Amino acid sequence: MSTAIINGHQASTDDYTKHVFGAYDSTRAEQVEDESKTCGKILIVLSWIVVVLTMPFSLMVCFKVVQEYERAVIFRLGRLLSGGAKGPGIFFILPCIDAYARVDLRTRTYDIPPQEVLTKDSVTVSVDAVVYYRVSNATVSIANVENAHHSTRLLAQTTLRNIMGQRPLHEILSERESISQHMKALLDEATDSWGINVERVEIKDVRLPVQLQRAMAAEAEASREARAKVIAAEGEQKASRALREASEVIGDSPAALQLRYLQTLTKISHGKSSTILFPVPLNMMSLFMGRTKEKE
Repeated sequence: MSTAIINGHQASTDDYTKHVFGAYDSTRAEQVEDESKTCGKILIVLSWIVVVLTMPFSLMVCFKVVQEYERAVIFRLGRLLSGGAKGPGIFFILPCIDAYARVDLRTRTYDIPPQEVLTKDSVTVSVDAVVYYRVSNATVSIANVENAHHSTRLLAQTTLRNIMGQRPLHEILSERESISQHMKALLDEATDSWGINVERVEIKDVRLPVQLQRAMAAEAEASREARAKVIAAEGEQKASRALREASEVIGDSPAALQLRYLQTLTKISHGKSSTILFPVPLNMMSLFMGRTKEKE
């Protein structure tokens, strides 16, 4: 195998060839770059000459206005113009060699259409959401991605499906706020290189299959009935304790029974009934029965 000396080191013919052609390509690229810059400068000078010769009519073409909520990204001969996006207000462009794109910085709203998702516990649900986002860097949103808004919307749909597919149904129903925050963080991180800032994400609705809705309704009804029975049993237990305590008090004090008897008669007298029955105590009945037997 033939060898050659490169920078004082012995190398094979293939390495030598690669080195030579690499140096040639680098030199050629630099020459093309220099020629491009030279041509660009010539075109810029010619454009300025046209502007000066056609004044003041050229001013109507050269001066543009962008609103407070807009920015203009200018390309000169296909390259981004230094200085970043222009605006708000008036900015200047050279005819024929400058092109610009308007970028709206206002917050946009995107309603994610219902997405059919299979949850972690194998339940099919339909979920939709709304995303609030805006362009934070006009230059990046034009130079780094073809359509920042369309890309953000597609990413929002796939992110929603991925997040919902990693969670069981009970978390989706009970932890919407945490899911929204998690989705916002993922979207904001992914769209940062596109010049997009995701401000807010909200889960709008989670629709369940009809059969699952009926099953959950039956389960909730059974749970309510069980709680009602427990409450009724606790009430009866407390009532029985109160009656037992009352019977003990009445047994220890007969006067308390007479007082209760008088209170009952008072309540009856305030009623609308025209007939009042006066109960007779058993001890008085036994007394009357004894006297009747003696007379006989």
